[in-house]
Amino acid sequence: MRARRAWNAVVGVVVLGGFAALPVHAGATKCTLTFNLSGWSAFYQTAKGAGSISCDNGQSARVSIVSKGGGLTFGKSKIVNGKGTFSGVGSIEELFGTYASADAHAGAGESSRAQVVTMGSVSLALSGTGKGVDIGFGFGKFTIEKR
Repeated sequence: MRARRAWNAVVGVVVLGGFAALPVHAGATKCTLTFNLSGWSAFYQTAKGAGSISCDNGQSARVSIVSKGGGLTFGKSKIVNGKGTFSGVGSIEELFGTYASADAHAGAGESSRAQVVTMGSVSLALSGTGKGVDIGFGFGKFTIEKR
């Protein structure tokens, strides 16, 4: 239990630090992502899922998500009702594409995950809870496409 609390504190610092790094543009559109994602890893890491993007200017889209990469990572996990916050953009169209990602994770049973991914000047802070057994760190791609 103590290790889990320590891990949650580390995740909190990473997420808060990621939000501090997000650029803020005056009058920019603010968008959020809700998603479900499941996958596995054994040195190679892969996950697939679906979700939706909603913006404060009324734009929205249903999306598919694919995450691939590698590293020192092992396990299987599932995130349900994950949340993401994008940095300000001019249009929802700027959000589709492949983001660079790096993450650290650990969990058994109920687990938490936080990650910040970037694509050019667009950043996306992700968080979610789920079930699984996983441990490690990885680097790779996080792709969002219209469904």
